[in-house]
Amino acid sequence: MPLAAIISDTHLPRRGRQIPTACWRRLRGADLIIHAGDFSTLDVLEQLRGTGPPLVAVRGNVDDSALRALLPARAQATLDGVHIGVTHDAGAARGRLARLRKLFPECAAVVYGHSHIPLHEEREGFQIFNPGSPTDRRRQPRHTMGMALVQRGCVTFRIIALDA
Repeated sequence: MPLAAIISDTHLPRRGRQIPTACWRRLRGADLIIHAGDFSTLDVLEQLRGTGPPLVAVRGNVDDSALRALLPARAQATLDGVHIGVTHDAGAARGRLARLRKLFPECAAVVYGHSHIPLHEEREGFQIFNPGSPTDRRRQPRHTMGMALVQRGCVTFRIIALDA
């Protein structure tokens, strides 16, 4: 069963923070890595590309000019035939699910970041998912990431709390 490791809002390098070991372990063990923006610098993108699994990534609002030139604002990942949209800023909470469904009509789900708030929402078979952040939890109690498992044409998301 194909597995995607999902992160966003790493904001590195910043005050000595690092991607936690538990997160790296899941990234390396995945079939696909999705990063929903706000790497900050090109070095972080290159580290993730060197991890092993293929990487699908979008730019975020704090990414430097090299990243903004290199990465798209929106992307699409395909995991065992299931299409997953990827964007950074999904906008206001009100109407978010409907707005993302309209923006990615061919996708079963959309992964986004920006808020640093882990979230999984589903309506009528369409899902939106924010993994939170493995490095910058802001007002959240834990650093987090996400995992997505595709089974029999359906994607199941899970938020993973990390020790950071």
